[in-house]
Amino acid sequence: MPLTGKVGIITGAARGLGRACAVTFAEAGADLLLVDIARDLAEIPYPLGSYDQLAHTASLCEQAGAAAVITVADVRDFRQCLRVVDEALDRFGTVDVLVNNAGIASPSGKVAHDITEQEWSLMLDIDLSGAWRMMKAVAPTMVQRRSGSIINVSSTAGTVGYRHFASYVAAKHGLIGLTKAAALDYAPMRVRVNALCPGSVRDDPLVDGRMLGEIARSLDVPVDEHEQIFVRDQPMNTLIDPSDIANAALWLASDGSRQVTGSVLTVDGGFTAR
Repeated sequence: MPLTGKVGIITGAARGLGRACAVTFAEAGADLLLVDIARDLAEIPYPLGSYDQLAHTASLCEQAGAAAVITVADVRDFRQCLRVVDEALDRFGTVDVLVNNAGIASPSGKVAHDITEQEWSLMLDIDLSGAWRMMKAVAPTMVQRRSGSIINVSSTAGTVGYRHFASYVAAKHGLIGLTKAAALDYAPMRVRVNALCPGSVRDDPLVDGRMLGEIARSLDVPVDEHEQIFVRDQPMNTLIDPSDIANAALWLASDGSRQVTGSVLTVDGGFTAR
C-alpha cells in the first residue's frame, strides 16, 4: 500500500479522472480531502459534477478503508483554495499529495478568432490558474515539511495542437510550463511537481465519465460513433481507461517516484509518439 499514512487533496473529484484517482489512492492507503465545485456554470454547455456525485466518490473511498472528507470549492477563488488546504490540515494534520484535476474542455469547437474573451478567460481561469491557485495554497505547508508531490493533470493537448480547441490547448500547454518552472522552484525543498497527460480517455460509467463525449459534441462527432472514431487515431487501437491514468497518478504520488520532478508523463497509447 504505497500511500499508507499519506494525505491527498484531489480537485474535480466528483466524477471522471478525479473519482478514479480518489478510489485508487484510497485503495493504496491514503486519506483524502475531495474537492469539487459541485454545481453547474452557465458559461459551460454541459453539466458539471454534482454534490451527490462528490459524496458517492467519498463513499467509494470509505469502502476501500480510507477516511474521505468532501468540500465544495471553486478553484477560481484563491480564498476558497486556502480554505481547502486549511480543512485538510485541520482534519488530517498534513498534506502529502495534491492532484490538480479540476478542469473543463468546453466551451470549445471554434476556430481561434471566434472564441470570445469570456470563453478564453474562463478556460484559462479554471484549467491553468486554478491549478496555480491550489499550488499556491498548498506549497507553503509542503515546503515547511520538505516533502510533497503535486500532480497537474494536463492533456495530450498540452503537448500537441488540436483544431478548434485553441483555449484548451493554450491552458494545457501553460500547465506544463507551470509544472516545469514550479518543479525547479521547489526541488531544493524536496517538493516534487509533475504533469500527467492523458490521451483519449473512455467515458467509464463507473466514474460517471463524460469528457470524451463532450469533446466529441464540440467537434460535431456523432455521439453513438465517437469512441470508434477516436480509436482510429490510437496506435494501440484502444482508448485509455480511467484506471490507467489513476495508476500513473498513484506512482507520481508515491515514494517510488521520489526522484521524479518536472516530468511530463504521457498516458496516451502512443498518440503523441507519431
